[in-house]
Amino acid sequence: MNPAPLSGLYTPSLSLLTDLYQLTMAYGYWQQGLQDREAVFHLYFRRPPFKGGYAVAAGLAYVADFLETLKFSDDDLTYLASLQGAKGTAMFPQEFLEYLRTMEFSCDVDAMPEGTVAFANEPLIRVQGPLLQAQLIETALLTLVNFQTLVATKAARIREAAGSDTVLEFGLRRAQGTDGGLSASRAAYLGGVDATSNVLAGQRFGIPVKGTHAHSWVMAFEDEETAFTAYAKAFPDDSVFLVDTYDTLEGVRKAIKVARAMRAEGHELGGIRLDSGDLAYLSREARELLNEAGFPNVRIVASNDLEENLIVSLKSQGSKIDTWGIGTQLVTAYDQPALGGVYKLAALRKSDDSGWDFTIKLSEQLAKTSIPGILQVRRYETDKGQPRADMLYNTAEPLAEGPHTIIDPLDASRRRVVRPETPYRELLEPVFRRGRLVQPLPTLAESRARAHREVLALDPSIRRFLNPHTYPVGLEETLYDYRNHLILEKRGLGAE
Repeated sequence: MNPAPLSGLYTPSLSLLTDLYQLTMAYGYWQQGLQDREAVFHLYFRRPPFKGGYAVAAGLAYVADFLETLKFSDDDLTYLASLQGAKGTAMFPQEFLEYLRTMEFSCDVDAMPEGTVAFANEPLIRVQGPLLQAQLIETALLTLVNFQTLVATKAARIREAAGSDTVLEFGLRRAQGTDGGLSASRAAYLGGVDATSNVLAGQRFGIPVKGTHAHSWVMAFEDEETAFTAYAKAFPDDSVFLVDTYDTLEGVRKAIKVARAMRAEGHELGGIRLDSGDLAYLSREARELLNEAGFPNVRIVASNDLEENLIVSLKSQGSKIDTWGIGTQLVTAYDQPALGGVYKLAALRKSDDSGWDFTIKLSEQLAKTSIPGILQVRRYETDKGQPRADMLYNTAEPLAEGPHTIIDPLDASRRRVVRPETPYRELLEPVFRRGRLVQPLPTLAESRARAHREVLALDPSIRRFLNPHTYPVGLEETLYDYRNHLILEKRGLGAE
């Protein structure tokens, strides 16, 4: 079955999916005649989520769909016309609203393909085009990329913990609303889970769907054996019995009894599910009962607030779980509710069109000081394709052939020299040119394969959950020096 295309997911346009200040700034730019001044913004995060060593980029397909349908409708403009300022007058004049009515998105967008492994301060998306437009899309891009990147990264960590075991996403009922559930299922699959219980996600994105039954099924019958028998009759080749409604191990024994009857009819029980109690102990006991009864291939599925650290712990305790149902902890990214991605202005075309003014946002915290320029991310790799180091450089300035010195923006003593012959690839790829999609985006399956490949290529020290090694990411030396010059200049400490 071919999945429904993503195109049209956000039809009609969600032009008002933004914060009010984006619109007030847009009006200010328009009023000052700055709406068409060329600008460059970067979307990035300052630290990997979950105290981990990396993130998995996700959400670009949603971004592309949003931008392709970006148009202010009559209803949008009627609503904006109704907004009033402090003195009861219209917040936006009719002339500005007419400008929005006729506005067509015309920015260039470059981005890391979904599934790319990314690190702190690296642009996931670069937007270049009219200042008003590039500003106006900030909030939407952040909400579409932040959440899916967060969930995809969580899924990749869970996949790391589970190894070759099957991982199922069961989180829709605990997700943050309808779209939270749908986008979480998509991002979780991209990050590495094998299937979802979310039927709408299956229909929309072509994700395999899996499920068992609830405790209410068992409770609707006079006893467990009757309930299991009825379910087996409905799904003779696709049954997984939830065995912990009353007494877990007794439930396993009743599942075995029904499984024998199924086998006599030419069918096999697919699995049992544990949803409470001491999962390590119960899975070992259940495995022993199943093996002794002649059912070594019956899977043991576990759920109950599982996440990567608990999976690692259960495996270390000798659990016999081979399928993991992950719900709340995955779709809500339970231990880190937000990625913290930001969207910063980095360059403005000079008013006389003679070049660029590179911009910087300062902070008392160096980690929050932005990076000026029109940035590209170059990933240096070994001959086997394993990442060695990432270099951020300014594409608006000539780049020497090398060798290149890469300097950590937070610690000048951390630097690395890369020889010219070192293999590399540029991570930001063209997505839009003058507001038009330049080529079809990878399919979800392709992005999922990329995520799997790129995470496994990382050194295990970067993938580990506790105190991961910091992957080397730095600024090309001339960019590093220019950034320092700009910091001093903006603080009034430049050369006299």
